[in-house]
Amino acid sequence: MPLIQVSIMQGRSEQQKTDFAAKVTAVACETLDVKPEQVRVLINELPPQNWFVGGVAKTPPKKT
Repeated sequence: MPLIQVSIMQGRSEQQKTDFAAKVTAVACETLDVKPEQVRVLINELPPQNWFVGGVAKTPPKKT
């Protein structure tokens, strides 16, 4: 049973996430020779202030 975990930045629509999971499932089935009901896709959404590139947050927290 493949378990595929993906981390993305918050902000994608429910439809985008649904489409992504469906396509990832299809590729897993084709590549790993498994049935769709055997594939698990977990999407972890992170806020921009917790997503760092080169040590800098994509959206720094607001100063209070």
